[in-house]
Amino acid sequence: MPPVISPVRSRRFLVLAAVIAAAVALAWFGAGYFKQGQVDAPKLSFTSLKGEQVSLEKLRGKVVLVNFWATSCPICMHEMPQMVDTYTQFKDQGLEFIAVAMSYDRPDYVLNYAQTRHLPFTVALDLQNAAAEAFGGIRATPTTFLIGKDGRIVRRYVGEPDFGALHRLLQQELSHS
Repeated sequence: MPPVISPVRSRRFLVLAAVIAAAVALAWFGAGYFKQGQVDAPKLSFTSLKGEQVSLEKLRGKVVLVNFWATSCPICMHEMPQMVDTYTQFKDQGLEFIAVAMSYDRPDYVLNYAQTRHLPFTVALDLQNAAAEAFGGIRATPTTFLIGKDGRIVRRYVGEPDFGALHRLLQQELSHS
């Protein structure tokens, strides 16, 4: 007969498993890559779906959202209309937005999604995974970075952000001179 495991040992095992899973997730998602407000955003350029070069260095002085996403990501698809609303609400105050499709995302899917949804901001492909690596090895989508006017990372969101809190933070960052 197999040994009987007591409920107390079972709970301890579950707690230990949860702690290990959390540690692995933090390591996997790069929790330590960026100390918010202390690290400059990477100096890199994106190529938009229209073939235009968009440089983060040239966007200094503006507040920028960089959103890593994929057409195969259900959370990305859920949050994208809210990202469009956020951009629409704040673009006249100086917000720039770059939606960076992950390297594994098929370019034809990205183009189709951007065109059929009339995405109003810059959509870029990260075919060589260079942008994801420059931002600390992005593996989870969506991951969004809020970059302040000084070019420093203000906040990183893994998963869908709390849009109310994001909007308050955007108002604060956009009002800084």
